[in-house]
Amino acid sequence: MTGTPAYILAEVTALHLLSPGMTRVTLASEALRSYPSTRVGDEYVRVHFPEEGADPVLPEIDEDGNWHYPEDRYPHVAPYTIRRFDPDTREVDIDFVLHGHGRAAGWANRARTGDRIVFGPPRRLYEPPTGAARQVFVTDATGLPALGRLLEQLDPSTEATAVIEVAEPSHTIELTSPAHRLDVRWIPGRGNGVGPSAITEALRELAIAPGTYVWVAGESKELRTARRYLRHELQLPTQWYQVIGYWTFKHEEWLKRYQALDGETVDRLEGIWEQTSDEELGRDLYEVQLERLGL
Repeated sequence: MTGTPAYILAEVTALHLLSPGMTRVTLASEALRSYPSTRVGDEYVRVHFPEEGADPVLPEIDEDGNWHYPEDRYPHVAPYTIRRFDPDTREVDIDFVLHGHGRAAGWANRARTGDRIVFGPPRRLYEPPTGAARQVFVTDATGLPALGRLLEQLDPSTEATAVIEVAEPSHTIELTSPAHRLDVRWIPGRGNGVGPSAITEALRELAIAPGTYVWVAGESKELRTARRYLRHELQLPTQWYQVIGYWTFKHEEWLKRYQALDGETVDRLEGIWEQTSDEELGRDLYEVQLERLGL
């Protein structure tokens, strides 16, 4: 394969249990030699998971770069962070939360060396303003892979605080950084589907002074209050925070409720994004409507 690959067909070459709640899967492919990595710590890819016991179905790519599968063979697709990228060894690491349910976690639990999987090109969201001497990271377990890589890439002059909620104390892992000051705080037994999230509480307890960049990740609905706090109560400029929904609690139930909405309601929801070019204002309006609909 020459040039930039449209997708990567990679093979599992190693597995490493990081904690009872997370496993690392190392994937290798010659195509990774020319992979267009962003080199940014929270870069993520859309992973296409094969059916249990089956080989991956390879997509057909049209002239516009869209992926197509046979109608009855469309795989389960979910975004995952690239924890490590090494073009010299043609490897990436992807860390999976082992929460006991879901097709992606099921694949990771069953994975063995030699298994193959497909993923696409990466995207990133982390983009602190120049001069952000202090950075605050607040997340649940799903954000740990991105957090780990982001911390490792910090400038040595940076002061960083990381707060992570995990299902239980045994799910903590070592986090390191060249930052001249790193404060790591763990909150066990909260969020992660086992209890109410502590993310907004943690944000309220932190001193977020001007010049602090805030990166927050976790369960989509829980993060609505976190984003409102940063945007409306603290009134942070949009370039000084990033709030990223990594997953939705009981996603299949949520999706069924969304799909049961009438066409007019769906059109009204989707039309919100056409009302303004201000993405954060659009999120305000969209989230208000979702909550009114019980979503």
